[in-house]
Amino acid sequence: MSKVFTIAEGLENLGALRTGGQGSVYKGKRTGTIYSAVKLIPTPIHTESGDDKNYRNFQNEVAKLQKVNEIPNPNIVKILSFGVTESGAFPFIEMEYIEGPDLNELLAPPHEKIFTIKELLKVADQLSCALAHCHKVGVKHGDIKSNNVKYNIHTGNYVLLDFGLAIMSEEQRRSSIRHAGAAEFMAPEQHEGKMLLQTDIYSYGVILYELLTGDVPFPLTGEGDTGRNAVMLGHMESEVPDALRARKLNLPEEWPEQKMRQEMQVPAWLINLISKCLQKKPEDRYADGQELHDAIITGSLAAPTGGSANIGGVSKANIETLKAENKKLQQQVLELQSANQEADGNTPAVPDDESKMVISKLGFNALVALLVLFVGFSVYAAFYKKDARLPKTNIAQDSLQNAQDTAQMANPQQDMPANDFYKERQQRADSLKHKRDSIIKATIDSVNAAKAVKTTKDSATIDTSSNQ
Repeated sequence: MSKVFTIAEGLENLGALRTGGQGSVYKGKRTGTIYSAVKLIPTPIHTESGDDKNYRNFQNEVAKLQKVNEIPNPNIVKILSFGVTESGAFPFIEMEYIEGPDLNELLAPPHEKIFTIKELLKVADQLSCALAHCHKVGVKHGDIKSNNVKYNIHTGNYVLLDFGLAIMSEEQRRSSIRHAGAAEFMAPEQHEGKMLLQTDIYSYGVILYELLTGDVPFPLTGEGDTGRNAVMLGHMESEVPDALRARKLNLPEEWPEQKMRQEMQVPAWLINLISKCLQKKPEDRYADGQELHDAIITGSLAAPTGGSANIGGVSKANIETLKAENKKLQQQVLELQSANQEADGNTPAVPDDESKMVISKLGFNALVALLVLFVGFSVYAAFYKKDARLPKTNIAQDSLQNAQDTAQMANPQQDMPANDFYKERQQRADSLKHKRDSIIKATIDSVNAAKAVKTTKDSATIDTSSNQ
């Protein structure tokens, strides 16, 4: 690959990587085997002195970038050097070369159209960490988009790249954004040329929305100013489309049903975080990267509460869905158990009910047998006690009476109330005997009367015969 022009001594130009409105990125090679990425700023510097306004602005912004690298961060590209090209007098920034795909490439085939929740949370955490690190030293990136975040295949980290806008003047930023900026990722205030800390927060929210749903909230559908203006109006006036619905529509068809259900269980705190990042007014968003990063940590570690919108990172709606599915699965299990038990000749399974108790057939039969024995014993005891209170025979009564008399004679000092029971029994026996004798006497009297009547009739018959 032939050289385009000399960048600086010991820094070889290997050709352009990407060209945009904010400048062009070239692949550079330092002396040895160290590869780097070089960002060229399209505004030329005429003299490298304080008299040149562009040079002063460049120096000031580069000083901020140097602060970013004073404490290394694995999620921010390292700034290796900066200066002005030997030919063309263009300012440049030399950064480490990150080998690996960017987020935009990871959303294109052969990759899936959406990120898994696990990987999305990883991007959210690492990119917010990068923003917190930059904002802490007063550096606003200004051009956060999916192809400015790369996946380092050697470290497994997501790295924020391209601080081109960060070293431009306010006028240069306004002109660059108006004509060549990625309108899909721009905050509403950027269309007015403003760049705030909350501007990076908005673009961060667009990235998370894109990874979650497979597309940005307001995609660019046309070319030229018409398409860009439509996107700008969307950012400034339109509501952000429902993220969960968009994610459901873009779930890969080849995923198993179980994985689809799992990937739709998006934590409610994450949905709320994205929504806050995408607020139209800067003051309604997170103030800076540090506040954003703290919100992610709080959301990830949030304990479930009864009145919260989510439990363990799961929304109430999703919880109700899980409960319904769980109940359905339990019913299916019971039906299968019932079918198996019926096939084996056993009692079918009964659904769980706190008001009912399930017992086996053997246990039920045992309870019935015990109940029958108890009833029989109760009946027997009742009749036995009743018979015990009544005199059985005269002989038994006489024997008892004789025994009573003997006992009284043997122990005349015994308390009389103890014999009341036996006296009562004797009285009952005498009463029954008297009634019996009365009945017998009445019967005998009736028989004798009948015989007397018959004798009288016979006598009358005999007299009549004699007279004749």
